[in-house]
Amino acid sequence: MSKSAANAENIAKQQGAKKSFIGSLFGHQESGLILVIILMALGLTLYGAARPVDSRQEIILPDSARVILLDAQGESHEPGTIARTKIATYRVESDGATTDYSASKINKFDSTTGTLYARNTINPFLNKSNLVLVTKDASFFAIIAVGMTGVIILAGIDLSVGSIYGLSAIVGAMAVQSFGPDASWMLVVPVALLVCIAVGTLCGFANGAMSVGLGVHPFVITLGMMAALRGLTVVIPQEFYGTQSIGGFPSSFTTGFFKAEFYGVYPVPVIIMVLTAIAGWFVLSRTVFGRRIFAIGGNEVAAKYAGIPVGKVKILVYTITGALCGLSACAYLGYYGAAETNAGNAYELQVIAATVIGGASLMGGRGTVIGAVLGAIIIQLINNTLIIFEVDTSYNQIVMGAAIIIAVVIDQTKQRIQARRA
Repeated sequence: MSKSAANAENIAKQQGAKKSFIGSLFGHQESGLILVIILMALGLTLYGAARPVDSRQEIILPDSARVILLDAQGESHEPGTIARTKIATYRVESDGATTDYSASKINKFDSTTGTLYARNTINPFLNKSNLVLVTKDASFFAIIAVGMTGVIILAGIDLSVGSIYGLSAIVGAMAVQSFGPDASWMLVVPVALLVCIAVGTLCGFANGAMSVGLGVHPFVITLGMMAALRGLTVVIPQEFYGTQSIGGFPSSFTTGFFKAEFYGVYPVPVIIMVLTAIAGWFVLSRTVFGRRIFAIGGNEVAAKYAGIPVGKVKILVYTITGALCGLSACAYLGYYGAAETNAGNAYELQVIAATVIGGASLMGGRGTVIGAVLGAIIIQLINNTLIIFEVDTSYNQIVMGAAIIIAVVIDQTKQRIQARRA
């Protein structure tokens, strides 16, 4: 072979490898989801830059500080003796030092607490507080979506996840409240996790056992469980406490653990989401149990003939989903410091939407945990978009329903195209 021919062959191989890499990169469902997230974030960032909003930030003052109000002529006034529109300068005096703040840069002065708030203009989307809020809110149902991914891969469904979440939160709150206010997190956190996960596990096991044992479609079983468990979530606190919420948790459980602050943010629920996603990805893609789930969802009859214990696998998948509902409920308790009877209300819609948007097929046999987590983030970005655009939050359910329909239509279209090519 001549030298020129060899060079041409090498160039062709390199181009083929490059095309193969790019094709494999964008051929994955997760790549498309990441691209959607980037485009949504970019659009919201540009919109926020064009329409910034005012926010206020507390100015830390020394204990000995004294705030004096100055008018346009420089005359001093005590707080409460001059109209706010006439204030030109806020003067802070402390230990002989004086600091002046222009009234245009001050949002508010609270004379009762002696707190001064500065006025800041921020991007409503691209700021630390909002980004953490998006991922935090997504984490609660993304954790459940990890389990729902396995259920949908089995060609099943679980409509009771929101009710399991709510019941786990109520029972867990009862257990946490029984500890004194000074209880150590080393005692409270393990008990809360044990109780919440145990309640969720039992409910998930009941779903799987009844569906398999009675031979009834899981849609019917989980629909009934959704109503029954939601009823228990309302009845239990009313019967035992005469209220619709349970709080009063030890601070070691809330700010000491689940709402612990790191560099001005509260990342514990997000960390739990990431760890759960990694565990779910490993189970589905690297274990025999995971391969059995895909085999059953792809062809249940063939899986039975292959010797796979279909019933046991189904029960275990529903049980794990229930346990993850309990885990998410425990994180919710620790973050918000209370449990309400409406906790997890309509979560089943968001969880299923996240899983389907993430690439899981309702026909079974296909789905990824990473896709479900990314789907949860997309859903929360949609909710955040409605807030930034000041759209009534009652439209959230409409958007979620439309997102599920669009995702299913896209999935069915892709399957038809692939079938024709085959």
